[in-house]
Amino acid sequence: MNGHDQARADRLFRLLIGVYLGGGLLNSIVNLLVPRLRITLGLDYAQALCVHLAYYSSYLVFALPITLWSMRLGYMRAIAVGLATMAAGCLFFVVAQGERSFALVLASLLVMSSGVTFLQISGNAVTTAFGPSARMAPRFTLLQAFNSFGTVIGPLVGAWFLLGQGGNSAPILPFVVGAGGLVLLAGTFWAHRRMFAQGRSDRQVWPRVGIVAGAKRMRFGALAIFVYVGAEVTIGTLAVNYLMLDGTLHLSAVAAGQLVSLYWAGALVGRFAGSFALRRIGPVPILGGACLAALILLAVAIAGQGMAGAVALLAVGLCNSVMFPLTYALALPDDADDAPIAAMLLCMAVVGGAVVPVLTGLAADQIGLPHSFVVPALCYLVIFGFARSRRPAIQGIA
Repeated sequence: MNGHDQARADRLFRLLIGVYLGGGLLNSIVNLLVPRLRITLGLDYAQALCVHLAYYSSYLVFALPITLWSMRLGYMRAIAVGLATMAAGCLFFVVAQGERSFALVLASLLVMSSGVTFLQISGNAVTTAFGPSARMAPRFTLLQAFNSFGTVIGPLVGAWFLLGQGGNSAPILPFVVGAGGLVLLAGTFWAHRRMFAQGRSDRQVWPRVGIVAGAKRMRFGALAIFVYVGAEVTIGTLAVNYLMLDGTLHLSAVAAGQLVSLYWAGALVGRFAGSFALRRIGPVPILGGACLAALILLAVAIAGQGMAGAVALLAVGLCNSVMFPLTYALALPDDADDAPIAAMLLCMAVVGGAVVPVLTGLAADQIGLPHSFVVPALCYLVIFGFARSRRPAIQGIA
């Protein structure tokens, strides 16, 4: 990488910090809508978790057209459009809240997530400017750390507005402020719209889609992303209700919502630490070890009572810290020109955040909330299998 490319990579990294930070803030606040709807509307777990069905389904529905449009528009422009779309979704949520319509709330979440889909595809595609996978993994992990920083701040502030005294008077304020911040960030990216060249035209994409999608690495990697996002969202959302149970800490909704920030704080600490550890330890052993640790902690949370179960469940966030960036990096094809196609396919796999929470909610309604965490436990087994599958390839490269 020459000096010009290095300078561009550094500048791009600084710009992307705002994207990942803002995305983390919004995602964590959306997670708090689940306990809010259970409290205000008396919904069961499966019904309330339809919030995630709406929020994450756009990754499957819109990933392909957004990918093709992003390639024509240019990735930096596409990121600006995505940020503006997220801002529009936040304002739509304000209207939906005023109408007290659950259907409109779900529609507004779909608009928000379509904007996030732009960011996932275009933002991940431009990370190829960081260089090959070995060089990209530490920086991508560090960007994910800023995403986690946003998810830590979100519950601390959002719990009061959505679950506490502010919930009756100003539950929309986080979304109004968020819309303003997203508009400013969109303007910044639009000003840098010529910084990164766009990818291929759609005529060049179609012949490669089947080849990239047919690769074993991509198929298994997409499955690992699917279950990872599902497990992370499920635990981060249902942890609020878990901490409110009589058998655990019996906290109020606000206290439980704020304490969940420790779950996201674990991911924050782990991602900063992981970005440095990856310079000395390979991605495969780190990913595999994180999966095994998550399985042990979930076993304690399922069987445990009181403080032990609560601490174990929140500590899963530390294990989650490196899973997405490492799985993403390990799933990417060797040909950098196929990065936009791979980003599209991996982005579609994020729909796991819509499916796994609902499956866990159905299990919680039948066998109880603690035992329903067996669903995300199975997800970590899949990710561990993906890490094992990549071990021979990484050793061969070394």
